[in-house]
Amino acid sequence: MSKPARVLTFKCDKCTKPVKVFLQKVSACSHIQPYQGLCACGELKRHATGNPDAVASYLQSSDGNWSHHH
Repeated sequence: MSKPARVLTFKCDKCTKPVKVFLQKVSACSHIQPYQGLCACGELKRHATGNPDAVASYLQSSDGNWSHHH
């Protein structure tokens, strides 16, 4: 199994400039790899790969206190 990338780049939804998102620290769980980054315009960008339910939960959370539980 390959390791997830530490940094991904997306287009900002607000200003369309490139924004880098960084792999967030999580448990040793392989169900989800959450990413987060802040664009130069101040827009927060989130992305995740892994279990569809965990990804949806992460993307819908509105604060930085999200965590994945089994």
